[in-house]
Amino acid sequence: MAAPKKGRGAAGGQGKPGRALALILIVMAALTGGMFLAKQPTPRLGIDLAGGTSITLEAKAEPGQEKAVNKTNMDTAVEIMERRVNGLGVSEAEVQTQGTRNIIVNIPKGTNSAQARAQVGTTAKLYFRPVLTVTQGTPTPEPSASPSGKASGSPSPKASASASEKATDGDKAASPSSKPSASATTQGRAVTGALKADSSPSPKASESASAEDQAAAAKLQKQFQELDCSNKASRAKAAQGSKAGDTVVACGQDDNMKYVLGPAEVSGTEVKSAKAAFDQQRGMWIVQMEFTGKGSKQFQTITKKLSAQQEPQNQFAIALDGEVVSAPRVSEQLSGSAEISGSFQQDTAEALANQLSYGALPLSFKEQSVTTVTAALGGEQLRAGLIAGAIGLALVVIYLVAYYRGLAFIALLSLLVSGILSYTIMSLLGPAIGFALNLPAVCGAIVAIGITADSFIVYFERIRDEIREGRTLRPAVERGWPRARRTILVSDFVSFLAAAVLFVVTVGKVQGFAFTLGLTTLLDVVVVFFFTKPLMTIMARKKFFASGHPWSGLDPKRLGAKPPLRRSRRTNAPTEPKEA
Repeated sequence: MAAPKKGRGAAGGQGKPGRALALILIVMAALTGGMFLAKQPTPRLGIDLAGGTSITLEAKAEPGQEKAVNKTNMDTAVEIMERRVNGLGVSEAEVQTQGTRNIIVNIPKGTNSAQARAQVGTTAKLYFRPVLTVTQGTPTPEPSASPSGKASGSPSPKASASASEKATDGDKAASPSSKPSASATTQGRAVTGALKADSSPSPKASESASAEDQAAAAKLQKQFQELDCSNKASRAKAAQGSKAGDTVVACGQDDNMKYVLGPAEVSGTEVKSAKAAFDQQRGMWIVQMEFTGKGSKQFQTITKKLSAQQEPQNQFAIALDGEVVSAPRVSEQLSGSAEISGSFQQDTAEALANQLSYGALPLSFKEQSVTTVTAALGGEQLRAGLIAGAIGLALVVIYLVAYYRGLAFIALLSLLVSGILSYTIMSLLGPAIGFALNLPAVCGAIVAIGITADSFIVYFERIRDEIREGRTLRPAVERGWPRARRTILVSDFVSFLAAAVLFVVTVGKVQGFAFTLGLTTLLDVVVVFFFTKPLMTIMARKKFFASGHPWSGLDPKRLGAKPPLRRSRRTNAPTEPKEA
């Protein structure tokens, strides 16, 4: 007899469905393990479920300055607002643009909402202040009495010089022809000297003025000693409540240095323009500034004073929201334009130029809406959403069991796999991209139950149609799949397209609904192709389904099947000779 041919799988590719099942099980295990490794066993909840404050701000431009509202400046505003909110000690706050003119600030529960609104709703305050002293950003030890009775505890000259070099290295404000100057520093004596009155008081008021100056100097000196720039709360406290005319303490934005800064000499609103440029001659990045007419006079006056001082009192600090962005040295008197040069990279030069420009922009923000949700109300909403989801799932299960009987087992397992994939991915997207599950997103997940179940129903009905035509189960499973596959892909494509359009054209919480709907639609395709179809192929080999048991949902009698299709025998077909 002739040996049967090998290497040809079963028709329709039903030979090895176990591989697809193994693949999706491995993916599920990996996602679950990653969820626990990331210490994120539950999805992050949005403001409307966890409680907190959501603020919607709209950018406004002064007449004639409409171009100030652009992507670059909006991104800078988001960065500044995020730094302000973080300065309040808020964790997991979200600040993001919505559209071209709106900024959404979501602040979780446990935060003073009034304080947060005051922080994010005001235009950035940019000032040019003279540097009085600078040192390391850790708290300074209290002076202790030495055996001779003199106070000690001031840093040594070598330590002071080292601190100043770290603070001023790389930043120098000068004309293009100027050269770097040496670095040095002064100690806390500048704190007291900075508060002396510029004008001599009358004899009667001298004692009172002197006492006030000494008290103010002592208070400022204490603040400077206790300031810890490595602590976020301490940094935020130092930056709050300062006015243009105050002598203040401040921290460096990107380093661990602390400063005593004199009253503001130039406001950031007097910066006409600022841009980063590459100097070909010196082979370095610089930041070029131009001032308004009023700002030019103010800048000329302060640079004349600073250029005659010793370091660090020949520095001026660029303070944005109470933090020192840069503290360049001044080597000569400057007029209406200047440049800041030093150890800049392209990104740091562009960032500084953008911050300087933002301080000069005629850009303000108006509150469109403020939504405050208590934790109790958020919990009630979440509970209501989960109950609605459970009711929807229960109705789907009842329908599947009543109508499809044994096939409901396959559908329920597929729904379970889809639910596990959705849950783990949403949990991992929280720390990865900041995804937060809000109430509309929960609604999107509930709608997805129906979309996923619809895909199973399409496939099951195609199989039942094939059985009605008189075919047995295994051929019916394979012949019904191509027709069902086309219908499922078209249906899911329409759902995904609707979700994508909704996500792009909407703002706010509606995007959560669109995102969840799109994600679960993609997962529906994955589950149907890699789990439902392979599992159905395996179940078709089992006697319970293959024999058409009345409770299998595939009983030919109940489906009104035609008589089985049989091949007609060839009466005139030649017979092959038998082999020896």
